[in-house]
Amino acid sequence: MAVNTVAILTAGGLAPCLSSAVGGLIERYTEIAPEVRIIAYRNGYAGLLTGDWIEATEQVRAAASRLHAFGGSPIGNSRVKLTNVADCVKRGLVQEGEDPLAVAAAQLSRDGVDVLHTIGGDDTNGAAADLAAFLKQNGYDLTVVGLPKTIDNDVIPIRQSLGAWTAAEQGAVFARNVIAEHTANPRMLTIHEVMGRNCGWLTAATALEHHQWVKSAPFAEWMENAAARWDVHGVYVPEMALDIEGEAHRLKAIMDSQGGVNLFVAEGAGVSEIVAAMEAAGDEVPRDPFGHVQLDKVNPGQWFGKRFAEQLGAEKVLVQKSGYFSRSAPANETDRALIDACVRNAVDAALAGESGVIGNDEERGDELRTIEFERIKGGKRFDIETPWFADLLRDIGQA
Repeated sequence: MAVNTVAILTAGGLAPCLSSAVGGLIERYTEIAPEVRIIAYRNGYAGLLTGDWIEATEQVRAAASRLHAFGGSPIGNSRVKLTNVADCVKRGLVQEGEDPLAVAAAQLSRDGVDVLHTIGGDDTNGAAADLAAFLKQNGYDLTVVGLPKTIDNDVIPIRQSLGAWTAAEQGAVFARNVIAEHTANPRMLTIHEVMGRNCGWLTAATALEHHQWVKSAPFAEWMENAAARWDVHGVYVPEMALDIEGEAHRLKAIMDSQGGVNLFVAEGAGVSEIVAAMEAAGDEVPRDPFGHVQLDKVNPGQWFGKRFAEQLGAEKVLVQKSGYFSRSAPANETDRALIDACVRNAVDAALAGESGVIGNDEERGDELRTIEFERIKGGKRFDIETPWFADLLRDIGQA
């Protein structure tokens, strides 16, 4: 297959891989296929729908390696669902009566795009697959190669999403400073709310990173500077059944002995209970264009704080969210290695005309390969029986 023009877009929320993945793709094409023209659509599918793109010039290509040092996306993101016609019309991305898929397809055709690289989660890559199918039905052959971006690490059947390791590491850094606040207040209940709507992997991995730091940090073991006081005391993820009364009893003993309690809570933990309570009260449940409950408006962390504070005798409740901090970081060394491997596979697949999403396929022996779009799904659940998580719960006395 002859490839003349490659387009790149990033979409959805941020993750600590976007800048590095964009830079890596530009570097790889420049290295092995320098004749290929590279363009980037600004702000994801919003830029595609409006024809807002910019070319990777020789100057950009020469500086592409610099992108590895930064978080965010150098080409911008947005949350646009091509099949949500009403939302696209409301935002002025298409006109009334237009099909966003048809508009996007026409734009790709006008721009002469042969390969589209999407860097995003299951919604992003699903939209790309819909585009490819639409174009094929209309006689235009487009190769679409996606890279899996989500800090929740919840894409089926991909073992590890790009950026998730970094997000856990950065969430633990965030936790250290937040938990230090306990020295300003006796009997403080600190709730670290971690991103993770349906999957608890990030919360669990963040708690593990923090717990491992506590075990290795050179505490003086004097008054408030003691490992037990800075440690994780509870981890709550959507996949776990929650015994509020039992946990309150266990945590009350920790509060009495340590003078404070530190909880790591996934933003999706307890949401079904919160939504049920809102609906029973006749309140409207706020949802985004994808139909997801808007967790920032529901405030699960505050809910946990209210449920536990009185029973623990907390004098102060501090709820802090690490999401924007952790998802905006540059990729760490471990993620960089995974990004590099995926980028190389992505460019090879693109030049061979092979569409799909690049990742270690859990259903094919963890082989790094181009996974068929029809097998890509969101909502992978975190296995709470995973040995490292079971060990963590035992370590902190929650098991």
